[in-house]
Amino acid sequence: MTTPVNRQWVLASRPEGLVDEANFALRTGPVPEPGEGEALVRVVWLNVEPTQRGWLNEGANYIDPVPLGEVMRSSGVGRVVASRNPRLAVGDWVAGMVGWQDYAIAADDGLFGLNRVPDGIDPKAMLGVFGSTGLTAYFGMVDVGRAGEGDTVFVTGAAGATGSIAGQIARLQGCKVIGSAGGPEKCAWVVETAGFDACVDYRADDVEARLRDLAPEGLDVVFDGVGGAVLDAALANLALRARVVVVGGISSGYGAGEPPPGPRNYLQLGIKRARMEGFIFLDYLERFPEAFGRLGEWVGGGRLVYAEDVRQGLERAPAVLRGLFEGRNLGKQLLRIADPDGTG
Repeated sequence: MTTPVNRQWVLASRPEGLVDEANFALRTGPVPEPGEGEALVRVVWLNVEPTQRGWLNEGANYIDPVPLGEVMRSSGVGRVVASRNPRLAVGDWVAGMVGWQDYAIAADDGLFGLNRVPDGIDPKAMLGVFGSTGLTAYFGMVDVGRAGEGDTVFVTGAAGATGSIAGQIARLQGCKVIGSAGGPEKCAWVVETAGFDACVDYRADDVEARLRDLAPEGLDVVFDGVGGAVLDAALANLALRARVVVVGGISSGYGAGEPPPGPRNYLQLGIKRARMEGFIFLDYLERFPEAFGRLGEWVGGGRLVYAEDVRQGLERAPAVLRGLFEGRNLGKQLLRIADPDGTG
């Protein structure tokens, strides 16, 4: 019988531009032994999201950069395979920060540790609609954007994990919702499956002109995770007292060094007496139960859907992260590195 090993992707160098496999090294070592109060977890699914690229830069971010020589940081979901913790039994599903590796140690670390997945919830959903993705969409649309009945809302990256959920939340709030996505297949999914009223293909359409046609009275809320030219087009079409919610800027690639030029149409914020505001979902820690409750009701009632793009194999992790910036995913990008029974 083959002795299990723990494969780990460690950060070998800080990328310049798009991330590449050469920035990481695949290291193999023994499976760790859980200590008193700990449990050993076989990681099954890894979360792959654009913010991980920002963690590779040396400069300041909302959390510290990944140190050189350390396992690449990532949230994930796995099953307990050995335990010395009375609160975690063998077979339990847990979710939290696991890193790009086959096995992780779970301890009682609270929010940033590994916590048991509640009964009745698909474990993968803890990385999407019931994770940072869903929380960002919820608080960004409900609190920062204040989307309400009769508003016209524009969501960039509408076929992505966060944008697709944010747009559906706006629809549930009684809004007209317009999205943007790259290519006819993604735009069709945004309208036909996610239920947006319209979707602009930023690769083929004149985005600014299309927004004028679709929202002649202007955009009341812009939920932006893209930046760049698409954000500029939205700023040119703001309604009076619009709210622009900044959750990311994937068009920048999150690279280090000189940032790309800012929006050309920023003066529209003044002309339209609009507000642009960024936030991090952790700002709303005390209200997580509220968000989970409402998201759970919507998902359980079939009123909110989400897509998962699942790739296979730990060895593909760097390429899958790079693919996010090349527009290869539809919905939440996950990487499966073991069978759901905790083997493989």
